[in-house]
Amino acid sequence: MARREKTETPVEQLSERQAKAEHARLQAEIAEHDRRYYQEDAPTVSDAAYDALRQRYGAIEARFPQLRTLDSLTQRVGAAPSARFAKVRHSLPMLSLDNAFTQEDVADFVGRIRRFLRLPDDEELTFLAEPKIDGLSMSLRYERGELITGATRGDGVEGEDVTANVRTLEDVPKRLDGKHIPAICEVRGEVYMTKRAFLALNKRQAETGGQIFANPRNSAAGSLRQKDPSITASRPLGFFAYAWGEMSEMPANTQSGMVKWFASCGFKTNPLAKTCRSLDALLKFHSEIEAQRATLDYDIDGVVYKLDRIDWQERLGFVSRTPRWAIAHKFPAEKATTVVRDIEIQIGRTGFLTPVAKLDPVTVGGVVVQNATLHNAEEIARLDVRIGDTVTIQRAGDVIPQVLGVIPDKRPRGAKPYEFPKKCPCPLHTEVVREIIAGGAQGARFHCTGEFACPYQTIEHLKHFVSRRAFDIDGLGDKQIELFYEREWIKDPADIFTLEERNRKIKLEEVEGFGETSVRNLFNAIAARREIALERFIYALGIRHVGETTAIALARGYGSWPAFHDACLKLARGDDEARQEMDALDQIGDTVIESLRDYFGEAHNRRRIERLAAQVKIRDAEKPRRDSPIAGKTVVFTGTLERMTRDEAKASAERLGAKVSGSVSKKTDYVVAGPGAGSKLADAKKLGVTVLTEDEWAKLVG
Repeated sequence: MARREKTETPVEQLSERQAKAEHARLQAEIAEHDRRYYQEDAPTVSDAAYDALRQRYGAIEARFPQLRTLDSLTQRVGAAPSARFAKVRHSLPMLSLDNAFTQEDVADFVGRIRRFLRLPDDEELTFLAEPKIDGLSMSLRYERGELITGATRGDGVEGEDVTANVRTLEDVPKRLDGKHIPAICEVRGEVYMTKRAFLALNKRQAETGGQIFANPRNSAAGSLRQKDPSITASRPLGFFAYAWGEMSEMPANTQSGMVKWFASCGFKTNPLAKTCRSLDALLKFHSEIEAQRATLDYDIDGVVYKLDRIDWQERLGFVSRTPRWAIAHKFPAEKATTVVRDIEIQIGRTGFLTPVAKLDPVTVGGVVVQNATLHNAEEIARLDVRIGDTVTIQRAGDVIPQVLGVIPDKRPRGAKPYEFPKKCPCPLHTEVVREIIAGGAQGARFHCTGEFACPYQTIEHLKHFVSRRAFDIDGLGDKQIELFYEREWIKDPADIFTLEERNRKIKLEEVEGFGETSVRNLFNAIAARREIALERFIYALGIRHVGETTAIALARGYGSWPAFHDACLKLARGDDEARQEMDALDQIGDTVIESLRDYFGEAHNRRRIERLAAQVKIRDAEKPRRDSPIAGKTVVFTGTLERMTRDEAKASAERLGAKVSGSVSKKTDYVVAGPGAGSKLADAKKLGVTVLTEDEWAKLVG
C-alpha cells in the first residue's frame, strides 16, 4: 500500500481521462476484494488498505460526478450475489400497449373492437379505465399461494429474476391468503416510487454523496435492479397490481372483477380505477385524471383503457406485441424552447441519413434534452430550421424529442438555410442517393450507397445485433462496440463469439475501462447467448424491412433455421416456387421478399451468416399446440365469414397453432370459404385442398 501511495497522482491533479481510467481500475479491484470478503470469507487486504481504496474511489466520483452511475460502488452495500441477474422466461408474454394520443385515436380503438367482434352500435361496451403508472413492469408468480419468483418484463419474453429484491417490498404479499387462490397464479403490475419518497431519497443521496436520480421512474428501476437486496429494502418502493399472466383457474370473468380479487388477496390496487360504459365516459375520465395529475403522489403519463369482459379479450387476442382489447391514452407532450447549435447527420444500420438537431440543454417533462430528431431533408425544409434558430421542442409521447417549429423573431442575422449533404460523412465519402418510399415526397430519404463498406453502417449493424431484442449481450453497449470496431477486434457478428479465444493476443483486461472482473463478465454474457431463438436470430441480422413482427412471422412460417436459410438462398437464385411459398405466409409481402432476396443475393452477406451460424445454436421456433386438431396446419380464409370477422378467425387459428396464409398452394391444408369466395376457392378445388364451410371449421376447432 505504501508503494501505491508514492506513485499515485493526487485526485485533485487528475485529468478527466486519467480519472476515468483510475475509476474503472479501482472499481474492478474493489469489486474483487468485495467478492473475496463477502462470498468467500477470504479477504486478501487489510481493512485499512481496503478503506484507502474506497476513499480514493469516492474522491474521484466527488470531483468527477459524471463517473457516478447506478453501477457505481458508492451505490452498493456489500457484494452482488452474482455478476448479473438470471433470466426468467415468462410463461405468457408480457406485452406492451398501443398508444392513443387524441380523442379520435380512442374513438378508432372502440370502433375497431366493435367491428372485430361484430357488435351492433347499441351493444354496450364496458371498459376498466385506470391511470397509467410511470414505473417498472413486474410479474409475480405464486404456486399454491407462495411467492416463487419476481421478474421484470425485459423484452416481453424473458425478464430479469429479481425475486430477492421483490420480497423486500411491503406491497407484495409473500403468501396469498384470500379465497379461491389458484394453484398457479401470476400477478402483474407496476413497481413505482412516490414523488415524496423520491425527493427524500435524493436528499439522502446528496447528503451522503450518492447518485442523484433524474425522476421517480428511474429511481424505482435502479432501486429494484440492485444486486444487493438490502439496498432495495432501504428504498421506499410501492406496487400496484392490475393484470395477470398464467392462471390455473380464473377467479373472475371481468377485468374489474380480477382487480377486486387482487385487492382481496392483499395487493394494493389503484383507487382511481373506474368502469366506463361509453366513449364519452372514457374521454371524461381521461380529462379528470389529467386535471389531477399534478396533485398525485406518483408519476403517470396517461390513462389505460381495458375491455372489461375477459371472454371478449380472448376473442380479440393480440396483434404483434400489443393486445387489441387495451390501449394507453397518453397525455399531451410537454413543450419547451431552446437554441439549435448544430445539425449533425447520423447514419443508421440500413444506410439512411437522419439529421439531428444539437440543442442547448433544456428540461422537458422532467428529462434534460440535448438532441432532437429532424427526421429528413423535407422536414428541415418544411420547418426551415437553421443553425442558431430558437425552436420549440416536445417529447412525443413523453419519449422521443422532436422539433415542432422555429420562432422567426429570434432568428440570428446571417443564419443560412441548411444544405443536406450530397456525400456520406463516413471516411469513404460515398455518394448519397435520394430514395422515394411510400408517401411520395414526404417519404423521401437519403441513403448512403456504401453499404457494409461504410463503417457507420457496420457499427450500427453491430449495435443492432447485440441489442436487447436481438442477441441481448450484456456488457456490449454502444461505446464498447465502437471501441472494438475501431481496434478491429470485432468487424462482423461472428467475431463477437471468437473474442475470448483471441483475448490472449488482445489482452482486453489491460485496456482502459476494463479489468479482470468486467472481462470475465463480458465473456460469460457472450457465452450465454451462443443459443438463441430463431426469431431473434433473424431479427438480429438487421435485414431491411425485417422487424420483430416480421421475424416472428418468418420463424413461425419456416420453423427452423435450415428451412428458412434454404428458402432465402433459393429466393436469391430466382426460384419462383420459393417466392410463392414465402408470399403465402401471413404478414409477408413483396417488400420483405425483395429485401431478403437482395440480402441473401450478396456473397458478402452469405459469408457473414455462415461464419455466425457456425458459432451459435439456433433454436427452432416454438412448436404449435399439439392438443389442437389444426396444430401445424396451413389455413386460408376466403369470402365473407358470418360467425366472426376475418381478423378474429385468423387470430383464433394462430392461437390454436395453425399457420394462416394469404394464398392457396399445394401446401395448404384447409381453405375456409364463406359466401362470395372467388379465386382462392377455385385454386383450392383445382389443387385438391380440403374446403370447409364456416360451420365445418367451427366444428373442427371445437
